[in-house]
Parts: sequence; C-alpha cells; structure tokens
Amino acid sequence: MVAHFDPNGEKTARSDRERPTTVPGPLGIPLTLDTLPPPDTTRWVARRKAEVLAAIEGGLLTVEEACARYRLSPEELRLWQEALERAGVPGLRVTRIQVYRRYPPPPRSTDAGPKTDGRHRAGPGL
Repeated sequence: MVAHFDPNGEKTARSDRERPTTVPGPLGIPLTLDTLPPPDTTRWVARRKAEVLAAIEGGLLTVEEACARYRLSPEELRLWQEALERAGVPGLRVTRIQVYRRYPPPPRSTDAGPKTDGRHRAGPGL
C-alpha cells in the first residue's frame, strides 16, 4: 500500500498494483517518473512544484516518496497544495506566496518617508 492525496488533501492508501505509469501534468503533458523534476532540484519554479503535486495527486508518487526524493517536508508539500488550490499554478510562485497567503491584506501606509525639495544632494562634498 502507498499513500497519496485524495481530493480533500488527505492521505489515503492505494496498492502498488493500482499505481499508474503516467499521469496528466499541469500543462496537459503526461508525466512519468522519468519526466518529473530531477531529485537534485534546488530551484523550485511553479511548474516543477505543480508537476510534483500532479504526480502525487495522480498516484505516480506518494507523499512520502516525494518528500524523500526531493528532500521536502510534508508541511512544505501541504503548503504547495494549499497555494495551488487557492490561486492555481501562479500561486506556487515564490514571489507571490506572501500575497496569496495573507488575508486580509495589511493596510497600506500612506507615509512616503521624508520629503525633500529636490535641491539636497547626498554624499560628501556635493
């Protein structure tokens, strides 16, 4: 028996005989164990995260196998899954994580800092 995510994000068991050899990828291209991101991946772009999640969802990899293969924690995979569910593949982008995770957004400050009249120059002797 192996574990994978069910539609609710919970881990469920599946026998090895039921394990597929290909699953649909996030871009519609079939994924296999050979086409997944390499185990030594260190730069996790949104597409690679989505591919790993699709492999888990489709039963190609278990959560435990993905964690071991990519040296990730189950919590990190869960955060990826939540971001994907909340905002789609763009939600997996690192630069957007803070935006997608915060709700409600903090109020914006109207203070733009010290005002100058444009005649002040920085630096010695200027």
